[in-house]
Amino acid sequence: MVLSQEEPDSARGTSEAQPLGPAPTGVAPPPGPGPSDSPEAAVEKVEVELAGPADAEPHEPPEPPEGGWGWLVMLAAMWCNGSVFGIQNACGVLFVSMLKTFGSKDDDKMVFKTAWVGSLSMGMIFFCCPIVSVFTDLFGCRKTAVMGAAVGFVGLMSSSFVSSIEPLYLTYGIIFACGCSFAYQPSLVILGHYFKKRLGLVNGIVTAGSSVFTILLPLLLRVLIDSVGLFHTLRVLCIFMFVLFLAGFTYRPLATSTKDKESGGSGSSLFSRRKFSPPKKIFNFAIFKVTAYAVWAVGIPLALFGYFVPYVHLMKHVNERFQDEKNKEVVLMCIGITSGVGRLLFGRIADYVPGVKKVYLQVLSFFFIGLMSMMIPLCSIFGALIAVCLVMGLFDGCFISIMAPIAFELVGAQDVSQAIGFLLGFMSIPMTVGPPIAGLLRDKLGSYDVAFYLAGVPPLIGGAVLCFIPWIHSKKQREISKATGKEKMEKMLENQNSLLSSSSGVFKKESDSII
Repeated sequence: MVLSQEEPDSARGTSEAQPLGPAPTGVAPPPGPGPSDSPEAAVEKVEVELAGPADAEPHEPPEPPEGGWGWLVMLAAMWCNGSVFGIQNACGVLFVSMLKTFGSKDDDKMVFKTAWVGSLSMGMIFFCCPIVSVFTDLFGCRKTAVMGAAVGFVGLMSSSFVSSIEPLYLTYGIIFACGCSFAYQPSLVILGHYFKKRLGLVNGIVTAGSSVFTILLPLLLRVLIDSVGLFHTLRVLCIFMFVLFLAGFTYRPLATSTKDKESGGSGSSLFSRRKFSPPKKIFNFAIFKVTAYAVWAVGIPLALFGYFVPYVHLMKHVNERFQDEKNKEVVLMCIGITSGVGRLLFGRIADYVPGVKKVYLQVLSFFFIGLMSMMIPLCSIFGALIAVCLVMGLFDGCFISIMAPIAFELVGAQDVSQAIGFLLGFMSIPMTVGPPIAGLLRDKLGSYDVAFYLAGVPPLIGGAVLCFIPWIHSKKQREISKATGKEKMEKMLENQNSLLSSSSGVFKKESDSII
C-alpha cells in the first residue's frame, strides 16, 4: 500500500521498504534500506526499524497484574531474602565457630580479624548493588538473579576448603557476597512489576523470609557445627544457594504492550531501544537531582554505622556475659521472630500511609534500633536481653520492609532499580566498617559495652536526617504544580489570542465585502 502524505510517520517508517502487493499472511516484510540510502542512513534506518518508530511514544510500563504468576514470584523472592540474609544474620554462630577453628591464644586481634569476614560479606552485598542495577536494566531480573545464585554457590562451596581465616575474605566475604548481591536486588525490583496496590504487603511477606530463616538457621547451624564441623556446615548451606538458583528462573518479565505479547516479545525484548542506550545512561545519576531521594540516600547509610554490630557480635557478648546460660542462640531467634512480625505488620501499615510519609516509619524504626543497641550492655539478666532483642527485631522488620515502597514513591517505577542500587551501594560502607571497629574496641577494652553504646548513636542521627524528606518532597511537588499551572495558563492565553486574531480577521474580511 502506498501511503499518502497525511498518514503518520510511524506508519511510513514501517511500510516504506515493503514491496508492492500483499505480503504473505503472518510474515512481516524484511526491513532494509532503500536504493538511494547512504551506508550511515541504512544503519540508522535498520536500528529504527528494530527499535520501533523513531517518533513513537516510549513504551509505558505494563499495569501490574496484582497476582497470578506474581504470587510464585513472591515466593521465589521470599526464598531469596531468606537464603541471603538468613545466612548473614546468623553469622554470629559462624563467627564463634570461626574463632574456635582458626583462633590462636597468641593472636590478640583474632576477634578483629574474624569480624571482617561477616562484615565484608554483608558490605559487599550492598556495595555491588549499583552494578547489579545496571545488569538488571540491561539483562533483566531473571538472568541477573540466576547468574548471582550460581556465583554465590561457588563462593560458599570454596569457603569450605580453606585452612586459615584470610582466604575467607575472598571466598566468603567477596565471591559469595557478590553472588548474593546479584541474586538479591532483582528480587526487590521484580515485585514492583507484578504488584502496586499490594506492594507494601508483598514486600512485608518477602522480607519476612529472612526472618523465618533467621529464626531457624541459628539452631540448624549449631546442630550442624557440633556434629559435622564448620566446613561441612558451609557445604550444607550450598543447598540453599542451589534452590535460589532455580528460584531465579521464575522472574518472568512482563510484556510492555499487546503488540509485544502478540509477537512473542516481552518487556526485555532483544531489540529494545533500552538495550542500545548510550553509555552515559548506564549509571543514571540524574536521580540524585531528586532532592528528597538524595537526602534519603545520605540519611540511611548514616544510620547504619552501628546497625550490623549486634548481628556479628551479640553471640560473643552473650558467651562472655551469660556463660551459664544454655541455648544462647535464642537471642538471634528472638530478633528473627519479631523481625518477621514487623515486616508483615509495618508492610501492611505502609499501604495505608500516603506517599513519602512512609519515611516516618523508618524514622521510628531507627529511633528504637539505636535505643535498643545502647540497652544491650545494660542487661544484667538474660531475660532482659531477650526483651531488648524482641523490640530490636520488630523495628528492624519495619526498616527493611518499606525500603522498596519508599524508593518507588521518590523516583517512580522507571528509575527504581538504580535508585535502590545506589542506596544499597552507599549502605555497604557503614555496614562493612561498623563490626570490625566494634571488634577492635572489644580487643582493646576487654568488653563490648562501649561498642554497643556507640552503635546506638548513628541510627538516632540518621533518623533525624530522614525527618526532612517529606517536607522537601512536598515543597518540590508544589513548585512543579505551580510551574505546570503557569504553563497551562500561558497556553490558554495563547489560544485565546489566536482565536481573537482569527475572529478579527474574519470580521475585517466581512466588512470589506460589505463595503
